[in-house]
Amino acid sequence: MAGRYDRNPFDEEEEVNPFADGGARGKASGQSKFSGGSFFTSTTGSVPPVTNSRLSPLPPEPADFYNPTASVDIPLDSASDLRKKERELQAKEAELKRREQDVRRKEEAAARAGIVLEERNWPPFFPIIHHDIANEIPIHLQRLQYVAFTTLLGLFFTLLWNIIAVTTAWVKQGDPKIWFLAIIYFISGVPGAYVLWYRPLYRAFRNESALTFGRFFLFYLLHIGFCIFAAVAPPVVFRGKSLAGILPAVDLIGKHVLVGVFYFIGFGLFCVESVLSVWVIQQVYMYFRGSGKAAEMKREAARGALRAAI
Repeated sequence: MAGRYDRNPFDEEEEVNPFADGGARGKASGQSKFSGGSFFTSTTGSVPPVTNSRLSPLPPEPADFYNPTASVDIPLDSASDLRKKERELQAKEAELKRREQDVRRKEEAAARAGIVLEERNWPPFFPIIHHDIANEIPIHLQRLQYVAFTTLLGLFFTLLWNIIAVTTAWVKQGDPKIWFLAIIYFISGVPGAYVLWYRPLYRAFRNESALTFGRFFLFYLLHIGFCIFAAVAPPVVFRGKSLAGILPAVDLIGKHVLVGVFYFIGFGLFCVESVLSVWVIQQVYMYFRGSGKAAEMKREAARGALRAAI
């Protein structure tokens, strides 16, 4: 019995547009039976009617929009631009080849003249000199060259310690002259040692030059004389306090123990430097005599004197 009053879901009913005009709805569905009071009473004319409008559809996408292999049209340069760029690249390539040939020609000329292009590589953290014993010095002379290099480094640390010892003496005795002399010894002694005797020995071992050996012997003897003089430190210049030798150490140990100890350490460093330097010059001289460089040096000296006389 209840099926008579059931609603047919397939019946076509009028669609109710919630945005349609209230008057039109009233005409279509009739007057509502429930007013809802003054709160729910609509005021006609206060809200403009809403038109039943739709958004315009988007334009269709191209057929290959999502195709990753689709070709993309990129504007290419014209044939004249390509030829211009090609000429520029060819000119740059020719310039690079010309520079490379110039560099090779200079290197060959330097090699024929016996000139070695030295690249600064030591110390590694701040290269200031060229130093490559393993690759440039003959294998039988490398040990002797390393010991000579040790004497150069030893002179550096000895003169640096001399500054420290003299600084303590200056603080205790208040004489700034000895400190300035210690600074002069350091800033002139280390570079002077490298230029005057270490680099000549390095080049003499590398090029087997007899005259370079003579320069080394001359200035290395002066180096040994300075080390022996500093180890003794006689009271010649400002009572010998500018050098950390044995005599000022004995004089200061009774007055200021710390200063005396620093001077005794300096004396030991100068003694070690002197002994190593004497061994180096002895070994270099033995090689110089045994390899025939002494006779060659005499012949070169006689030839030079003859040229000067002519």
